[in-house]
Amino acid sequence: MALAHIIILLATGVVVGFAGGLLGLGGAFIMTPVQYLIFTAMGLPTDLAIKLAFGTSLLVVLPLASSGAWRHSIKGAVWWKPAFIMGGIGLVCAFGGATLAAHLSGTALKIAFGAIILLSTIRMLTARQPRTEAEPRDNPWLWAAWAVPIGLVSGILGIGGGILLIPVLVLTLRFRMHNAIAISLAVMMFTSAGGVIGYLINGLGVPGLPAYSVGYVNLASWLLLAVPSVGMAQVGAITAHKMPARQLKYIFIVVMFYMGLKMLGVFDLLGWPL
Repeated sequence: MALAHIIILLATGVVVGFAGGLLGLGGAFIMTPVQYLIFTAMGLPTDLAIKLAFGTSLLVVLPLASSGAWRHSIKGAVWWKPAFIMGGIGLVCAFGGATLAAHLSGTALKIAFGAIILLSTIRMLTARQPRTEAEPRDNPWLWAAWAVPIGLVSGILGIGGGILLIPVLVLTLRFRMHNAIAISLAVMMFTSAGGVIGYLINGLGVPGLPAYSVGYVNLASWLLLAVPSVGMAQVGAITAHKMPARQLKYIFIVVMFYMGLKMLGVFDLLGWPL
């Protein structure tokens, strides 16, 4: 890995940590494109590069989400009952999703990653907000039902699930934005663990992986991303409680929209250096 790659990964870890604590995201939507570009620059084919990026990103999400959830819990924003129910089911489903992803085309996974992000962004942007504050839906069966697809997609696309979970928590389950961010981080502790196990097991013995890889997880890349991200997740979480919910929502939408277009290759087709 070149020095430039090391610097890029460290900087990405700083951004991912802050965004994770601030917006309740695992940051895979940022880490995955960055790692994919680095791995392909190192000579890895698309199939290996994208799966390695997915698995490594999930392992970064685990300590990042734990750090952010702890800080939000201190602020009293985490409702642990839905977090445990959705997280437990999501863990099992994320493992299944990661196992399925190991047998899918890398190109298809890359396109699906971008499409899911973009669709989630459009849904969040166009959905009507209730005119009055509705109480969150205290329905464990509904929480469990939503955890299944979120866990599966998390495992397949190597994301903690926050980018899908927050729209569900806010628009469908009626949680306030600050609580949705906190619960999302708590749930991601479980979904990321399930996904990591899946990518580790299914990547064992695969030829052509770079040095310091265990299955579809590269420990060198993980270390460079994880170390700065954990501390910055604390900063992001503290900042989140000082910002209005509407501002958090639109920051979330802008970031998601950009990365969705990036992974779909829209900017490359237009010749824009973004």
